[in-house]
Amino acid sequence: MSRPGRLLVPSLCFVVMTLAVLQTMVIPIVGTIGSQLQVSTTAAGWVLTANLLAAVVATPVIGRLADLYGKRPVLIAVMGLVLLGSLIAALTHSLPLLILGRVLQGVSYALFPIALAVLRDEMPPRKLVGAMAILSGTLGVGGGFGLVLTGLLTADGADYHRVFWLTVGFVAVAITLAWFGIPARRRTGSGSVDWWGAALLAVALVLLFLALTQGRTWGWGSLPTLGSAIVGAVVLAGWWVFENRITAPLVAPRMLTHGPLLATNVATLFVGIGMFVNFLACSYFVQTPRAVAGYGFTADVLAASVVYLLPGAVVGVVAATASGALIRRFGPRPILISGGVVGFVGFVFFVFFHAATWQVILASSVINVFVSLAFAAIPNLLMAEVAPADTGIANSVNSIVRTVGTSIASAVLTTMLATYTLAGTSVPREAVYTAAFAVGAVACAIVTLSALAIRVPAKTIAERSTVVSPRRTEPTRLTGNCVDQRVSTQGKQPETAGPSTLAKDC
Repeated sequence: MSRPGRLLVPSLCFVVMTLAVLQTMVIPIVGTIGSQLQVSTTAAGWVLTANLLAAVVATPVIGRLADLYGKRPVLIAVMGLVLLGSLIAALTHSLPLLILGRVLQGVSYALFPIALAVLRDEMPPRKLVGAMAILSGTLGVGGGFGLVLTGLLTADGADYHRVFWLTVGFVAVAITLAWFGIPARRRTGSGSVDWWGAALLAVALVLLFLALTQGRTWGWGSLPTLGSAIVGAVVLAGWWVFENRITAPLVAPRMLTHGPLLATNVATLFVGIGMFVNFLACSYFVQTPRAVAGYGFTADVLAASVVYLLPGAVVGVVAATASGALIRRFGPRPILISGGVVGFVGFVFFVFFHAATWQVILASSVINVFVSLAFAAIPNLLMAEVAPADTGIANSVNSIVRTVGTSIASAVLTTMLATYTLAGTSVPREAVYTAAFAVGAVACAIVTLSALAIRVPAKTIAERSTVVSPRRTEPTRLTGNCVDQRVSTQGKQPETAGPSTLAKDC
């Protein structure tokens, strides 16, 4: 393995920061978009829904393409599409074209799993854990910075197009850094993309996400919502049967049912829930007019971003930087357990103490530590269980799970805020926020229990042997595609317990 260039980690971190900014920058300005385009808030809400639908459809396919055709060209191609989408969104005054731009921006969700796969290919084991921790932490705190930037750009009702012009700049810089910072490698993967499986999975996920994201608008008991959910579940079951019967599935079912991977993905789901409960509930809570509700801080978007969210984002960066050393010393499983406990404490504090500014800032900062530690530990747990050739698709599945978690949190919270309001107003009751913080505490508890369920801690990537020799090339049960399975020259033992377990049926 050649020595990675100095630009590799900074460029990948900026790519992931761009992804995180794209995910959250639009959330606070949906109402602004609706008023400036003279459309309803429901119609404007499709700028979020379309983005999520594109993400869940594209992410697994792009992850597989990266495994097969090379991470660098696929990553740069994805950012090219994101740049096009950002330009369309920045230039248009048409809602349909804005939604098209957001669809193209949605493919950016695949950047994080590809970036992790690049690190695995390029970094020496002794530096890989720290690099992955910083990269993952960037994703965790980048969303907070996205909200802060939105507050700065749209203060006093400024034109929402500023936000999309900023994303144009972000993506252009990210492409430049990736072009020079990520080394070009020869194609090493083999096999093909399971397009039928991809189509079935796309249909299932789109229908399920429509039910989840549009349920409040359509009515949770309405025919469109129930129909989308039921048909989506049926198609997903059909996809599962199909993937079990073909030799080269897009996502091998065993990747979803293997114990450590299942526990890791469950933890990821609830990390996503906890992260978004913190972002949304904290942001909405501090913007509540105290004179009307008797709680809140009457903050505008700018104050909510800079005063209340920015300190937590900074703390999250510090935690992400320190998490690599912690994982090397204690392993990813104890760090994930500890992170869940920290998040639980933060949310419980939030439940009982949210009357003063310092209390909100402290609680949000503690929760950001949880997010950073969890995002740093999860990739280590995940990659220790899959072969290098499957890194892209495995992380793509994990990214979809995280997206499901954030969507659940968003759908449930917005429904509660709109349903339980003070008499004669549209202002939510304080009990809604208390319940939301309690849900966040439960999510952190489930993260901790999921980490505990991994009874035999997976090895970190840094614990792998750095000297390997090829053993054989043949299909595995993990993906059904040919991969180069390697063994250490020290005793000819498999690289990790996880890949050995998953490939033992070869």
